[in-house]
Amino acid sequence: MQPSELRWRSRDGLTLFARDHAPATGPDANGAARLPVVCIPGLTRNSLDFDALAPWIAGLGRRVLAVDLRGRGESDRDPDPRHYKAPTYADDLAALLEAQAIPRALFLGTSLGGLVTMAFAVRHPHRLAGAVLNDVGPEIDPAGAARIRGYVGKAPPIDSWEGAVAYAKLVNGAALPGNSDADWEAMAHRMFRRGADGRPELNYDPRILRPVGPLMMRLAQWLAWGAFRRLARGRPLLLLRGESSDILAPATVTRMRRAAPGMQVAEIPGVGHAPMLSEPASRTALQAFLDEAP
Repeated sequence: MQPSELRWRSRDGLTLFARDHAPATGPDANGAARLPVVCIPGLTRNSLDFDALAPWIAGLGRRVLAVDLRGRGESDRDPDPRHYKAPTYADDLAALLEAQAIPRALFLGTSLGGLVTMAFAVRHPHRLAGAVLNDVGPEIDPAGAARIRGYVGKAPPIDSWEGAVAYAKLVNGAALPGNSDADWEAMAHRMFRRGADGRPELNYDPRILRPVGPLMMRLAQWLAWGAFRRLARGRPLLLLRGESSDILAPATVTRMRRAAPGMQVAEIPGVGHAPMLSEPASRTALQAFLDEAP
């Protein structure tokens, strides 16, 4: 079943977009509806990254809302790039839940989406019933951060869809060595849209990444650990890590385990940052989590 298109207004007046996947089954054996899942993509990505995962989750009996954060996909670009930050995104998602009369939901966040989930746990804790963090934690490995800064908003002119496919492979090839040609073509069509001149253009505002100084980075990391502890408090939590991730270091996972002893952890073999959530190990871990979550 194709998702429906959903639009809502942010508190500062932007029109935001989500793909709404209806659950394939009704209430559980006790007559209770399963909580919906809000899927949040990474820094430069959009809701299309969940176009295979969302129907699979819907098949387990949960509604899925796959969102385009402001500045990405079908959501409005923000005239003030200072608003491109996790607390603002968290408030945008609270506005979505309010607009849809959803009291509580599970969140699944890839990369930046996981940081948004942590911010949501601080700002709107009563609405968050549990979470999946896909290859992200309160600390970002410096090597991965440098790699991301090296490409965000800096793509060379792309004149054809063949060029878009080559760019997708250039940026993500090390993390996804098992991708087929068809996989790279599909990814390019998620990353790019057709511009006014008919040529592919990246499907995000190039201003989404603002430089942050060393002092602010240390402060942000300290705040992120506090947000992670809030997220883990009294909620089911699953952490997925790509085996060769350059964003989520093994030492960070160890520290996260100490801070959240009840957190489930699954390492996804053969991939880096970030698992696409189609891998067998990802699906096994997700199904176990969703079977137990409210």
